[in-house]
Amino acid sequence: MEKPDKRLNILAAAEKLFSELGYEGTSTRQIAKEAGANMSMISYYFGSKEGVFIEIMNNRISDFTTQLISINEDKISPMQKLFKVIEKYSKRILNNISFHKLMHRELSLAQRPEMFCKLKDALAENLSVLERIIDEGIEDHSFRSIDKRMLIATIMGTVTSLVTTPSKVTAGTNLDINDPKDREVLTKRVITHLEDLVQTYLTPQK
Repeated sequence: MEKPDKRLNILAAAEKLFSELGYEGTSTRQIAKEAGANMSMISYYFGSKEGVFIEIMNNRISDFTTQLISINEDKISPMQKLFKVIEKYSKRILNNISFHKLMHRELSLAQRPEMFCKLKDALAENLSVLERIIDEGIEDHSFRSIDKRMLIATIMGTVTSLVTTPSKVTAGTNLDINDPKDREVLTKRVITHLEDLVQTYLTPQK
């Protein structure tokens, strides 16, 4: 059991350090020390720091893909499916703000082409599942015909905007997104807002 445990320890330690220090600010030596492992283990399991980072990203993306597929297979309406997606996605991102900022930075800057391409490919399946949910609603006429990709970008972009520039929402209030209680309030607000938004936008006009 020692080897699998060490591998998981390395991933957990790296995610913590990447979240706190950023990708550039984290070294393999720091990861090894935090994980209680040696640097040769990082090389053996992942090849490099970039390999560790990609593994963490892929795990997170594939885990959300599994959730999306499960939601899509539920015997509920397309709108209810979208509501579940919004809830799961919002909570997922707001429960780990630091790491989402890091992931968003890597995807937006594309400074490491190989890493960017691998992450982009992994995200493609998530987009495909979301499009299938929207298509289902369009086909059964519970949704009007819309630009699917723009809607998906609106949902994800709104959550990312709250995480990266919370002052757009919190300015003039005492809310602090880094405070767990306030973050819970903001999470509920963004879920309610997005549910109202998609329902108003997708419901066919009579």
